[in-house]
Amino acid sequence: MAITRLGGANAITGTLPAANINDTSIGNITALPAGVGGKVLQVVSSGEATPATINSTSYVLAISLAITPSSISNKIFIKMDGQYGQDDQDGITSKTKLTRTVGGVETTIFDQSTGIDVSGGQMGIAPNFAKLDEPNTTSEVTYKIYGRTDVSSNSDWRTRAHTMLNAFEILG
Repeated sequence: MAITRLGGANAITGTLPAANINDTSIGNITALPAGVGGKVLQVVSSGEATPATINSTSYVLAISLAITPSSISNKIFIKMDGQYGQDDQDGITSKTKLTRTVGGVETTIFDQSTGIDVSGGQMGIAPNFAKLDEPNTTSEVTYKIYGRTDVSSNSDWRTRAHTMLNAFEILG
């Protein structure tokens, strides 16, 4: 397919290689030039988490998903939306951890306090966090969200309905 840019002294003409043209859609370029990034290549969702009560001071898996990047230079944008609650003992905190597992090796991306039970009732927390990760692989990557409480016998970390984990592969 021949291309022409009109514009006087800056006119450019040339031919795009056939390999860069998608046959099913006229003029749709399937290969982006080097240095062009930011395009979403794929999206994977965990689906909604099953509501659960975690009554432990050790981390317990709450929700996970797996995605396989198509290039080592691509990034994975991880987004958790939804809600969980911390309940049963006033002033007790909950913690949330996000990990990445590649080839059997699990790496913590973050581990932080994410809530505290309030006086007289449960504290509903909407974490809605996002993280741009660079796994540097074309192997399957599993992302996991874990929850725990500071006092197992008196407190709960509760996953609520509609909580989801999503992964977006971003062209690097």
